[in-house]
Amino acid sequence: MTPERLARIKQTLDTRQPDLRVLTDQVHKPRNLSAIIRSCDAFGLANMHVVWPKEGFRAFRKTAGGSYNWVTTHTHPTMDDAVADLKAQGHKLYAAQLSDRAVDFREVDYTVPCTVIMGNEVDGVSSSAADQADEHIVIPMMGMVESLNVSSACAIILSEAQRQRKLAGMFEQRRLPDEEYNRLLFCWCQPTVKRYCDDRNLPYPPIDPETGELVDGVGWMKEVRKQRHPHLA
Repeated sequence: MTPERLARIKQTLDTRQPDLRVLTDQVHKPRNLSAIIRSCDAFGLANMHVVWPKEGFRAFRKTAGGSYNWVTTHTHPTMDDAVADLKAQGHKLYAAQLSDRAVDFREVDYTVPCTVIMGNEVDGVSSSAADQADEHIVIPMMGMVESLNVSSACAIILSEAQRQRKLAGMFEQRRLPDEEYNRLLFCWCQPTVKRYCDDRNLPYPPIDPETGELVDGVGWMKEVRKQRHPHLA
């Protein structure tokens, strides 16, 4: 790994916002999920939450491309499960939902721990999630169309969240907990080793934070082979 690449990884991790998140409510189309993930990465989010569509979630990693690697995606079986999890973490929930109580998306506070809920392409945010949301937010429309594509709307909302947090100085110091920072540093610096470990349920080996390389790659691989094939030791 080049020093420039490692520096970029660290710079990105230093600005990640662990308490600003997106929750998609049964978003069906892989290209929309992929675009939302890219927006999460671009605006500094560390985590995204997804509820599988009822008919089964379509694999979207291929269309997400590299962005999928930079945002931790949490999956939930139902919106109620996702909402309960996020509320337990102290998050305010802002549902992108046109309703009688909806306010301009720029009027809510994104500097507090919060999650933006984006509904699916046909039905929007489910009634249960909308009822549990702290605020309903809308993007004012001045044209002939009534709404934006879900991924476009998400990007606009996250842009405002980033603006508010930048003004509040929330990008000026590292906010990820040490354990999460170190885990992501390993995953981003050593994606091939990460996949190898994940596929075999192995703990991640230590890396040198100054170089991004394994502390003892040869020794680690020998130990792994010894454990998996003791008769060859």
